[in-house]
Amino acid sequence: MAKIDNDFWENPPWGDGEKKYRLGLSPIDKSKWLNRKPNKELFRHKKNLLNSSYKKVIATTEDSLEAQKYLGDIFGITDTNHPDLIAELSLNIQDDLCVMESKNQQRLIAASICSPSYWDVKTKIGKPLKEIHDPVVSLDKKIGERISTFIRQVPIMKPFGRQNWLIHGDTKRFHLKEEKTLKTDPSNWFIRSEKETLCRYHEDYSLFTINVLFQPLKEIFNHLKQKQNLINSLQKLDKDEADYFGGNTKINLLLEYLSGQV
Repeated sequence: MAKIDNDFWENPPWGDGEKKYRLGLSPIDKSKWLNRKPNKELFRHKKNLLNSSYKKVIATTEDSLEAQKYLGDIFGITDTNHPDLIAELSLNIQDDLCVMESKNQQRLIAASICSPSYWDVKTKIGKPLKEIHDPVVSLDKKIGERISTFIRQVPIMKPFGRQNWLIHGDTKRFHLKEEKTLKTDPSNWFIRSEKETLCRYHEDYSLFTINVLFQPLKEIFNHLKQKQNLINSLQKLDKDEADYFGGNTKINLLLEYLSGQV
């Protein structure tokens, strides 16, 4: 069971009911960039996946060695017991790690994804940022060029952060695809919050991190303002966003539940 995080409920990722898919990046102190050590449970989760399903969670391109080495220098880690250095780095932080080109096509060239939310790193590795956004059909049109420009122009070693969110039927971390058998009682669902950072750590390379946290959805009834703000945000999803979020059936269940009609 996810522990109640009061800080989360004071400042939830949907804010005052903003549109879900937006750039939303704000500067963060460098000391808060890579400072999140995994607890025993999360470390065990990552380690088990690396041992049992390495190719499902680690993906690299042949030309990513330099980028991994530079990132390893920042972590203070140069040796690894795994085929790829990024696998070793991922055991030293709560977050999943995505290394991208800062220039050119901005390809995803190395990644360790142990807590995916409806995506498979094997299908994304080596692809440019524009193609990675394809699952949300209109996402690239909305913010794609702004993200691309931001990555190209952001100062080196100046990290930024944002918070994304989804709603899942459980607290399982490994979801390559949307749950097809989602239970119809939202009181048992969970808000899956993804604290993300983006930092251009080298002239040619940027690191995108994703730290997954869970909160029980039913806790929202103790925070009525945040409940209304979540309703507002859900109602602003367009068709493409709604499809990626889980479809209208899921959204309507949520809206009925949040409105106290079920």
